[in-house]
Amino acid sequence: MPGKGIRAGEGTPLGIITRAATPLILAIASLCALVATPAVAAPDALSAAVDSAFRPLLVQYDIPGMAVAVTVNGQQRYFNYGVAAKQSGAPVTADTIFEIGSVSKTFTATLACYAQELGRISLAGHPSAYMPQLAGSAIDKATLLNLGTYTAGGLPLQFPPEITDDAQMQAYFQQWTPDDAPGQQRRYSNPSIGLLGHLTALAMNSDFADLVQTQVFPKLGLSHSFIRVPQAQMDDYAWGYNASNEPVRVNPGVFAAEAYGVKSSAPDMLRFVEANISPEGLPASMRRAVQATHLGYFNVADMVQGLGWEQYSYPVTLDQLLAGNSNTIAMQPNPVTLVAGVPPSGPRLFNKTGSTDGFGAYAAFVPDKRIGIVMLANKNFPNAARITAAHAVLEKLAAESR
Repeated sequence: MPGKGIRAGEGTPLGIITRAATPLILAIASLCALVATPAVAAPDALSAAVDSAFRPLLVQYDIPGMAVAVTVNGQQRYFNYGVAAKQSGAPVTADTIFEIGSVSKTFTATLACYAQELGRISLAGHPSAYMPQLAGSAIDKATLLNLGTYTAGGLPLQFPPEITDDAQMQAYFQQWTPDDAPGQQRRYSNPSIGLLGHLTALAMNSDFADLVQTQVFPKLGLSHSFIRVPQAQMDDYAWGYNASNEPVRVNPGVFAAEAYGVKSSAPDMLRFVEANISPEGLPASMRRAVQATHLGYFNVADMVQGLGWEQYSYPVTLDQLLAGNSNTIAMQPNPVTLVAGVPPSGPRLFNKTGSTDGFGAYAAFVPDKRIGIVMLANKNFPNAARITAAHAVLEKLAAESR
């Protein structure tokens, strides 16, 4: 799993208001309070729904800060709670950058589908077409589609801890022994989708992080999303907090960028959700790439595994969502049924969870209803709590979209 980062620095002391300025400031504050009072006194139903669903989680799970963003019929709403860093007390804002963990896999899938649209890869192809060193290995019997849907034959959740560089990664795949034939079981795996991202970058003669930051993010209209957060944006980068409440950020690792490396803000993530709800305004190749990530390939009970996104027939019950995001699905191999990459039939809910050592994220949307939600937090807390809260808000959004 992504490890601990360095400790955060201490905040700066507050300034002092001079006596001469106090009367004027108090007068202005009183006027502002009078103007703001009606909005505070009568919050709308959506605000109440978001507050009642998410605010208690901050106390229950000791979460320092959280951003929730929702969209309904193309209208966006943002809700920020708590602090981005305990040390400074800086509040969560629209600019706060969170680690989104495995929600990053949806960007890896989008890049792979984009590369296929450009003719640089084929999801039906095999790894050795792009990494000849894997010719003759067991992993080469899988397709790139198998890698992207965790159905290559039983790749593990994580690399063994001794795999720390590309040479060791290559040797690992050359020597890997599958548990099953490709397409028979789904076993959620960072090395699996990570290899898809790596092969895509090789096929495009570029670095994976550079491709996402220069090709995917701009074409999706995302300006505050990064794999490598630039120095100029570091003040916006929240600190995550691990189980011991130590301030941490994600560490580098083999396929970290491909599997869990994106950092983003709530407004950018909501733009990404809206691009998935209504991709018509995207450049043609990116539009088709986004639409390709909505194809379903393998059934696992009520969940259909696509590339990056996991989907369900809509309406979907909370119990179905919880089952599809349970440890049984995430941590164990599960038999699958092929559904042949067909477009969604009827309304679907798409979702993805994500975590690093100090952050938790969730994104879900229903294109037919034109509703979606994003939750970003600087604490890793149970998926069940995230999904339960988001489901309650989505039910409210669905009612408003009618």
